[in-house]
Amino acid sequence: MSLGLAIVGCGKMGQLIEQLAPEYGCEVRARFSGQDNAAGHALSHETLRGVDVALEFTTPDAAPENVRRLARLGVHCVVGTTGWYAHLPEVREAVLRSRTGLVWAANFSVGVNLFMQAVAQAAALFARHTEYEAWGWEIHHSAKKDAPSGTLKKLADEMRAAGYTKPVSLSANRAGAIPGTHEIGFDSLSDTITLRHTARSREGFARGALQAAQWIAGRQGFFEFREILGDLSNRAAKVVTETSGQTEELQPQR
Repeated sequence: MSLGLAIVGCGKMGQLIEQLAPEYGCEVRARFSGQDNAAGHALSHETLRGVDVALEFTTPDAAPENVRRLARLGVHCVVGTTGWYAHLPEVREAVLRSRTGLVWAANFSVGVNLFMQAVAQAAALFARHTEYEAWGWEIHHSAKKDAPSGTLKKLADEMRAAGYTKPVSLSANRAGAIPGTHEIGFDSLSDTITLRHTARSREGFARGALQAAQWIAGRQGFFEFREILGDLSNRAAKVVTETSGQTEELQPQR
């Protein structure tokens, strides 16, 4: 039986998620644009009939109320909107109170989340060497509204959490149709070290969001995408071993 999805925010990401959904055993059963869902008023038991998980890709102003309303309606949620994180505590409380499940991320690309871990490890190393200063830079398509991006801000947060206490200079550019490039660098009088992630398309973001939807269905709790990457990897390994006929002791995730 297919997993029922709702797309809340029918922009380019929402359209791509709908296109890829059948590959993940999912069926889009409801769609809501910003025009027909002001303040979340279009979200109801009737309009969400048959929906297990909603994928929320709207705007920072709209996302918190959308998520709160979805939680009250008992619908699990994957949130890819950025710029609303000041509301995380109250949204978390609403999700836990409703006993639903939510996965959020500044970026649903598996590669970006692994990149964040690599940046955090590098920051911990460079924190011990005060001669190095750091910067962060990103570029996205001209239609992206927030600058710097939520992903770049998250990268800086990860560096600080890893113990890098010096300022991190952040900058952003917007041009053309670039899906997204993020760069973190460390510079001294002697040398420069650069770490960079370049997305080839939006597809990696959409696939990560669909993996998150599969994972959160039937679960309760409030999760950041990077927290579930290990479970997603275990699930993929289980599928590979079963397909090859080599059954190993890998536990199912659902």
